[in-house]
Amino acid sequence: MIAQIFQVFRERGQRHYGESVSEQEHALQTAEFARQYSEPDSLVLSCLLHDYGHMLHDLGENIAEQGIDARHEELGAWLLKDWFPEEILQPIRQHVASKRYLCQRNAQYRNSLSPSSQRSLQLQGGPMTETEASAFEALPFFDLCVRLRLYDDMGKVPQMPTATIESYEPLIRRFLKPDATFAGTAAQSP
Repeated sequence: MIAQIFQVFRERGQRHYGESVSEQEHALQTAEFARQYSEPDSLVLSCLLHDYGHMLHDLGENIAEQGIDARHEELGAWLLKDWFPEEILQPIRQHVASKRYLCQRNAQYRNSLSPSSQRSLQLQGGPMTETEASAFEALPFFDLCVRLRLYDDMGKVPQMPTATIESYEPLIRRFLKPDATFAGTAAQSP
């Protein structure tokens, strides 16, 4: 299972998604920022895997410019659900909703979004309503969801040095569900 994650990063992580970094660079930077801010390891892993769904769709690069919302957050969480606990999955699943939430609660945040992120915001439903934002605040792991989003926004620095994807193997292994499988084989034996 871990080998499959690494393979996805190697084979599909070089694509761009409308920012000045590749999907792999973005994921590694997002995780690196979480580490720098001494976040819990569960959030570091969520940051690393938050755009896994982007890497697996076959819609090409820069899809927001084409008016497409691939719902990558839901795809990624769904694909990872048999391998990781909800503590990892919920921030992945909710990182787009977190952007919508932050835009509703903080006009400065909305104005700070990159042009690509502003385009995708419109495709993703725009800022939440007050009712949506209040309901969002009641979700499990709400605080982790919002913090992932903030690191997501930071992880767009061209040529920023980061750790390799392979360096995260011990962290990934630590959070795997004991019964996690991939294609009928135990996840613990990649």
